[in-house]
Amino acid sequence: MVITYYGYPKCGTCKKAKAWLDAEGVSYHDVHIVETPPSKEELKKIVETSGKPLKKFYNTSGMKYRELGLKDKIPSMSEDEQFELLASDGMLIKRPLVTDGVKVTVGYKESDFTENWKS
Repeated sequence: MVITYYGYPKCGTCKKAKAWLDAEGVSYHDVHIVETPPSKEELKKIVETSGKPLKKFYNTSGMKYRELGLKDKIPSMSEDEQFELLASDGMLIKRPLVTDGVKVTVGYKESDFTENWKS
């Protein structure tokens, strides 16, 4: 199973996550989340697979999220509109986002990575 890692090179959390994956010898396909964000369909699959609510996939501490005032807008948006929005800008997606199609981690927490990605 191929692991896809969606990250942003300047993100400190992403750097920690990558360092962990590299140190554990986990091979992954590295995708720049801003240059190549996951498509709406890919995001739907990832969210569904994760079992987590859609709101967990927002980078709520990001400047873009605050600039767009999404905290107030999201509650009135349809799920489809939210997927469309996330797919339109990788900076809105919480990162790193790692999936192998069966498991998903959002953000970096060493215990989650150990549980999901350690071979």
